[in-house]
This record gives sequence, structure tokens and C-alpha cells, in this order.
Amino acid sequence: MSEFLVDYETAIRLLAFVGIFALMALWEQVAPRRQRTVPRSQRWPGNLGVAVFNTALLRLVLPTTAVAMAFAMEARGVGLLNAVQLPPWLAMVIALLVLDLAIYLQHLLFHAVPLFWRLHRMHHADVDMDVSNGLRFHPLEIVLSMGIKFAVIAALGPPAAAVVVFEVLLNALAIFNHSNVHLPTRLERWLRWLVVTPDMHRIHHSWHRAEHDRNYGFNLSIWDRLFATYCAQPRDGQLEMTLGLPILREPKWRRLDQMLLLPLAADDGADKNRPDQRHP
Repeated sequence: MSEFLVDYETAIRLLAFVGIFALMALWEQVAPRRQRTVPRSQRWPGNLGVAVFNTALLRLVLPTTAVAMAFAMEARGVGLLNAVQLPPWLAMVIALLVLDLAIYLQHLLFHAVPLFWRLHRMHHADVDMDVSNGLRFHPLEIVLSMGIKFAVIAALGPPAAAVVVFEVLLNALAIFNHSNVHLPTRLERWLRWLVVTPDMHRIHHSWHRAEHDRNYGFNLSIWDRLFATYCAQPRDGQLEMTLGLPILREPKWRRLDQMLLLPLAADDGADKNRPDQRHP
């Protein structure tokens, strides 16, 4: 099974991505949680365009993938998990948990460090949330994120199969929790004890700083509860809350060329320098 996951990594990830993206896009069309403020036709070209750009950039800039690096570490016996004898299932579980914790901490870092925030705020500047928002990240953030992931893999030495599973889960759940889908209240309440739901993650995209500095998790919801960054509900309610940032709301920031330049945009003193953001 492990060999199959590694050998067919690209096909598995592509099929999972296309399937989940199509399913969630259809779901949010049939049963949306919120009304859109901007049509898909004005947001999707930029959001999908930057995803294609990022994929091509990673192939050019980085000589290997996370899975290939994990396989190399495994073959050389490098990393913590390769230095100890553990049952394969336990090594898999530990690897998935540590990799998910690393993504949580990295996300927190990109909010806390002003230079990193300038990159990450491209993701938050979108004034709506749907499946396409889960792909909207600045290329420099993607490259930095991969560098951090490589460092974690080198130190941890996870099974290559675990990295394949994690990458598939990360992509699938990022699409799921950024989607604009309606979940039954009881199901959503129980589901968020395990994973990050759309309602939980949507709070992270509130334009109130006190809320967009909460709910950093991408996969498991436990990290936000464990590190006291969990917010259960937005102050303005799920249907009335304003998404995005108080700045960078002009239509030009939906264009791919402007999105790439967004880190250079002035913050007008209304970004991370203020303790909170409230409705004007």
C-alpha cells in the first residue's frame, strides 16, 4: 500500500483535488451558506490563475517534492521517526499529527510576523469565501511554506506514504473548509470537534482582527482548542459577518497581476497595526 501511494502520488493528488473541488463547487451552488457579494466570474479567474502560477513556480524553483524528500530521508534513515523502531501504523499517525501541527504553527507565524503577513494577506483580501479561496495564496508564501515543510520532514523523517496522505488531506480539507456550503447545525457542531468546518474557518476570514487572528487550523480543530486560539462564533453572525480586510477591497485586487503585487500595497495604517477592526 505504501509503495502504491508513493508511486502514484501525482495521480492520487490530482484525482483527489479535482474530485473534491468539483463536489464542493456543486454543493455550494446548490446549497450555499451565504449569499455572494461578488460573482464567481469576477473572482475565480484570479484565484484559479494564481493556483496554476504557483504550481508551475514550484516545479521550476524547487528540485523535489515533499513526498520525494520524505522518501529520500526514509532511504537514508534520517529524521526522528527513522531513528526509532515503531509499528508502521504508529509512525503514520505520529507523522500526520506532527505535520498538521506544523501547518498550524506556520499559519500562526504568517499572521504574527509583519513581513510574512504582507504575503499572507493576499489570502485574506478576498471579499468572499468559496472553494477558490482555498487556492488563493501568494507565490512567495507558497515557496516559504514548502521550505518550512521540507525542514519539518528532514527533522521528523516521516514515512513517505504518510506525506502523501497528509498532502491529499491538506488539499481536500482546505477546499472543504473554505467552501460556502450549508451543513446541518447538529452535524457541523459535532464535526468541528474533529476537523475544521467551513463555519469555523470562515471566522478566520472576518475583517475583525480579533477574529481573523483565531481558528488557524487547516485540518484538525484540536490545535486551536489546545493553544487557546479557538473562536466558536463571529460577533456579527455567520450570515452578516464581513469577510476580507478593511483595506484592499477594490476590484483591482481580484486581478492576477495586482494580486501578485499586493504585498507591496500600502496598508494605510489600517492593517495589523490596530488592535481590532470594526465596522465604519
